[in-house]
Parts: sequence; C-alpha cells; structure tokens
Amino acid sequence: MKNENLSSRRNFMGTMAAGAAGLSILSNPLMADIPTPSGAIEDAEAWFKKIKGKHKIVYDAPEPHDGFPIIWSWVFYKTNNETGTPDNELTAMVVLRHSAIPIAMEDRLWEKYKFGEGFKINDPSTSAPAVKNPFWMPNAKMWVDFGIDGIKKLQARGAMFCVCDMALTVNSMFTAQAMNLNPDEVKKDWVSGLLPGIQVVPSGVWAIGRAQEKGCAYCFAG
Repeated sequence: MKNENLSSRRNFMGTMAAGAAGLSILSNPLMADIPTPSGAIEDAEAWFKKIKGKHKIVYDAPEPHDGFPIIWSWVFYKTNNETGTPDNELTAMVVLRHSAIPIAMEDRLWEKYKFGEGFKINDPSTSAPAVKNPFWMPNAKMWVDFGIDGIKKLQARGAMFCVCDMALTVNSMFTAQAMNLNPDEVKKDWVSGLLPGIQVVPSGVWAIGRAQEKGCAYCFAG
C-alpha cells in the first residue's frame, strides 16, 4: 500500500507539472503523511445543534456528481412541502468531502486553482470545465426550468452545508507542492474562500456520524 501511495503521489505531481488535470488525484486521502487538521472547526459541534424539524436527512457527498447532492436537497424540500411539511420542520444537510470540496468554494478559487478541470466538474450551461462555482446560484437552463434551488437559496430555507477539513488540508497541500506554493498559505486561501454559511468540520465522516446522532436519515449522494 505504501509503494502504491508513493507511486500515486509521483503520478500526481507529474501530471500537475505537465499542466494537465492532476487535481483529480488529490481526492485520495491516503497518499501522504496527513497534517493535523487546522483551525476554523471550533464551532462544529455547536453548529450541529441547528438541525431541526420532524424530517431530517444528511447527504454524504464524496463526489461532485453533477450537482446531485444539491439537486436532491432541493427535491427533499419540494416533495416534503408538497406532502404537507413546511421548511421550518425540515433539515437537509450536505457533507462535502473527498472530491466534492470545490462545491464549498467561491468563484475566485475555481478560477485560480482550475477546480473544474482538476475535479472534472463541467459547467451545466456550457458543458466545459467550470471556471466558477455552478452550484451557488445556478443559472443553467435545466436548473432554471425546473426551479431548482442552488446552495444560497437552500441555505435560506434551512439547509446546512459543511466541508471536510481533512480533505481541505490534504488537497491544498498537494496543490501547493504542484504549484510551488506554501501549503499553509494555500490552505488559508481555500478556507478564506469558502462560501458564506459553509461550516468546516474535522472530517466528512465525523460530520456524517454527528448528523445521524442528531436524528438525520442517511443518503449516499456520490
């Protein structure tokens, strides 16, 4: 396993150095000596106290999956509304981990670090690699035609979104190595560029466990 991990790391570095879409390999959390997850997570336990209502669900999102973790959250609210349950009795939580972490980040970072290319996330409007976050306030025809809410509108309805600090730490470290940047500075840049209302959690699996302890049903969204 150790030799395989070292080989994967070398392959990653070579791909990035060549200017190709090497960020996709960042998603393997076993490829390095992982630093201890850093700050910005002190409020994570308290954040879970915001879970409310009769019907609660947590979406485990390890992959971008064409935005379906967002779409299914909207479906959860829409269909519960249609069957008599208002938004204030609902909580949908999306745990962004592994390769889905760019969904938590603002447009500036998508352009700077080429997340669309690296994580193979296409803009639904153009079918080309996304250069901005297409899920914050989506304007793709399908989303507009069906009235699908993006992250911003879902948050206003009570949906909760969090991002894995372990994945942020590992991925930013590899990105820094590939771009010859300071790992701490890249990590700080990523955390500073999180979308409003996105909570950093120690790890995605930690968050999924906490959500279920708070009564959320589990749904794999990757």
